[in-house]
Amino acid sequence: MTRGAVSLGVAGSLGPDAIARIAPEVEKAGFHTLWVNDTPDGDALAALAAAAGVTERLHLATGVVPVDRRPASAIAADAASLSLPLDRVTIGIGSGMARQGALARVHDATEELHAAGLPRVLVGALGPKMRRLAAERADGVLLNWVPPTEAAEQAAALHAITPTTHVAVYVRTAIDAAARERLEAETARYASFPNYAANFARMGVDAIDTTIRDVAELGDALDAYTAAADEVVLRAIVPDDTVEAYVDFARRTAPNPAGGGGA
Repeated sequence: MTRGAVSLGVAGSLGPDAIARIAPEVEKAGFHTLWVNDTPDGDALAALAAAAGVTERLHLATGVVPVDRRPASAIAADAASLSLPLDRVTIGIGSGMARQGALARVHDATEELHAAGLPRVLVGALGPKMRRLAAERADGVLLNWVPPTEAAEQAAALHAITPTTHVAVYVRTAIDAAARERLEAETARYASFPNYAANFARMGVDAIDTTIRDVAELGDALDAYTAAADEVVLRAIVPDDTVEAYVDFARRTAPNPAGGGGA
């Protein structure tokens, strides 16, 4: 059985300097891709440019840029000005907070990014209509807050639409007891959002059941997720947002120590 790649996700709010110190350790640990989320206080594209300068093989991705806040024209212009290595870069986008017109907004952004020469665009998608659009128009789908069984079902449905579509799944992961409180707080925050609450109810799971809460769970959880999807992104939840904490996380969850990223 073909297993999905294992990648690592970090907060864009760490900033380019910190991410430039973390990225070589992520590459050394053998992760496929370093994913950086884009927030008002964290420019994912600037972070990827910093990471690109200190790595050789590691793939780099934004997870995700909300196009209602940062339109496709700005993303494309910034990617060009930063000279991002397009052979290693994935632009992950999402519809953002504005729900009206979400499908059209993501469709148009995907088309614009492709036209600007960005060859690999993934869409963060919660509902079935957005997932279908991503499979048909983009290069893949980023799932979020789903257990392995649901990830497998959604991946199978998406591959049936477009066999080559890339299905990645973000999984919040804490391997230290000291980080569990932060994980639980993040989980509760997402569970309070009506669209996520409805999705958890539809799947019949508690939000916390879509996370990895302890290093002892890591092996079995990775087996389940990598069997379900083309890529699993361990979104690191650490006790504090220091370079040292993220480096420790990368080393302790390394899929292929010293093997190099970008397989």
